[in-house]
Amino acid sequence: MFSRFAPRLVLLECKFPFLWHVSEHPAVKKQKRSPGRPLSYMADTRNILSPDKETNIKSATSVSETHRRDMADSVPLVPPSDGSFDEPLGEAHEKVTAIWGRVSAAMKQDLGEAIWQAWIKNLTPVTLSEKSLVLQAGTSFIQNRVHSQYAEKLRFMLKREYGTVQQISVTVKTAQPAPLARSSASVAAQDYPPRLSHMGEAEAPAGQSSDMINGLDSRFTFDRFIVGKPNELAFAAARRVAETTTAAFNPLFLYGGVGLGKTHLMHAIAWEINACQPHRRVMYLSAEKFMYRFIRALRYRDMMSFKEQFRSVDVLMIDDVQFISGKDSTQEEFFHTFNALVEDGSQVILSADKSPTDLSGMEERLRSRLGWGMVADIHPANYELRLGILQSRRERIDVLVPDKVLDFLARRITSNIREIEGAFNRLVAQATLVGRDITVEMAREVLSDLLRSNNRRVSVEDIQKQVATYYNIRTVDMFSARRSRTVARPRQIAMFLAKDLTTLSYPEIGRRFGGRDHTTIMHAVRKVAELLGENSEIADDISVLKANLVDS
Repeated sequence: MFSRFAPRLVLLECKFPFLWHVSEHPAVKKQKRSPGRPLSYMADTRNILSPDKETNIKSATSVSETHRRDMADSVPLVPPSDGSFDEPLGEAHEKVTAIWGRVSAAMKQDLGEAIWQAWIKNLTPVTLSEKSLVLQAGTSFIQNRVHSQYAEKLRFMLKREYGTVQQISVTVKTAQPAPLARSSASVAAQDYPPRLSHMGEAEAPAGQSSDMINGLDSRFTFDRFIVGKPNELAFAAARRVAETTTAAFNPLFLYGGVGLGKTHLMHAIAWEINACQPHRRVMYLSAEKFMYRFIRALRYRDMMSFKEQFRSVDVLMIDDVQFISGKDSTQEEFFHTFNALVEDGSQVILSADKSPTDLSGMEERLRSRLGWGMVADIHPANYELRLGILQSRRERIDVLVPDKVLDFLARRITSNIREIEGAFNRLVAQATLVGRDITVEMAREVLSDLLRSNNRRVSVEDIQKQVATYYNIRTVDMFSARRSRTVARPRQIAMFLAKDLTTLSYPEIGRRFGGRDHTTIMHAVRKVAELLGENSEIADDISVLKANLVDS
C-alpha cells in the first residue's frame, strides 16, 4: 500500500532532503531507528515511477543536492545545539531581517501594540555576528530607552530564535551610516545586567545625564558624606572595603532606618572602586531587581546566564535586602549566589533596614551568613550631624541661608536626613523662584506641614512633664481637681499644647488629664488662645515650652 504514497515521498525528498531518502531498494520499508537520528523511510522509485523513471530519479536527486547547497551557503536560522561555529556567521541583510522580524513580532505580542509601536517597531537590524546583534535607532532617546528597558527582553527573545547570540547593541542612525564595529560604548546594553566597570563617565550612552550612570547617583560619593558619631563606624567600614583589593569584611552589612545614608554609602563604594580599580567588575542593584531578574530567568529558562552574570563579578552590591524576606525561591537562589561569591573571594555588600538577626521571614541559614562579616549600623542623626549636613549643602549653592535658619532646621526636623535636605531644598526654591529672603519666619511658613509632622511625635505625657517642670509644680497636679491659679493656669497651657502639638481629639486629651470632660479641654484651649494675644508673658512661656518639647 506504500506505492500509492511514493510520489509524495519523492516530493518530500525534494523539499526536506534531511528527513527523507530516495534509494534503489526493491520495496518501501521502515528503516531501523539509529541512536540520535529521526525515523526515516526508503522508497523503491524504480518500481513505482512512470516510464521515464531514471530521469525522474535524477531530477529528484538534482533538486535535493541543490537544496543542500543552498542551505550550506545561508545563515542557519537554528544554529548547532553545541553552539560551535568554524567562523563568524554571515551578515546577509535578508537573513538578519528575517530573524529580526520574528524577534520583533514576539516583542509585539509580549509588550503590546502601543509599547511596540513606540520603541521597537522602528529599530533597524544592521549586523548579526556569532555573539551579537547590532540594531539602529532613529534617536539617542530611543537608544537610551531600549538600553535601559528592553535590552534584556530583546536578548531573551533573540536567544530563542538564534541560540548563540548573547549581546545586543543599539546605535544611533547617522547621516552617513557605515558598518559598525563593536566598541566598549555599546557594552551598557550587552551585559545582563550592566556592569559598572564597563561604563566610565566618558562612555555613557549618548544623551544620558552625567548625574546618573548605570543607576548610580554621582552626588553620592565619600567626599559628600558627612561623618558624625551616629555613622562613623559604617563610613570607616565602607571606606576600607572600597580601598582594599581583597574582601576585607565579607559580607559588609549596613543597616539603619529610612533616610540615614545607607544608599549613599553603597553608591560611594561603587564609585570609589570604579575610579581606583576599574578592572574590578562591580554589580549594584536593589533586592527587588535581583528578584525580578531571577523570575525572568526562570520564565525564559535562562538560569545559566543568570548564574554566570551574578557569580562572575568581583563585587556584588544589593540594596534593601529585606525585600526578599518571605520569598523562599529568591532566598534559595541568593543563598547559593552568596556562597559561590564568598568561596571565590569576591566581595559582597548588603544593606537593610534591620540587623540580620532581626530580619523576619529570612531563612536561618541565610541570616547567619549575613552576619558573618562586618555588621555596621547607622543611628539617627543627632543635632551636630544634622547641622553639619545643612552647612555642607549651603556651601554648594549661591543662595544666602543664615545660620539661624540652619539651626532652626536642625533643631525642628529630627526624623531623618532625607527630610532635612528636602526642607532645605524647598527654602532655596522659594528664594530663587519667588525671590524671597530666607528667614526663620519664612521657614516656619513654607515648612509648616513638615514642622507639624515632626511636632506630632510629642506625647501628652512629655507635655505634662515639661509644663510641670517649667512652672515648678508636681506632675500629679495635672490630674488633680485643684483649682488654684498656680495649678489651673499651667494645666490649661498643657491642654492647649496637647491640642496644638498632637493629633489627639478633645475627649482623648481629657482622658489623659484625669478623665476630664471634652468641654473642659475646649474651654482651656479657647482661654489660652485669647491670652496669647493679650498677655506677652504667657506667649513667651508657650514659645519656650514648644521649643523645649521639640528639642528634647
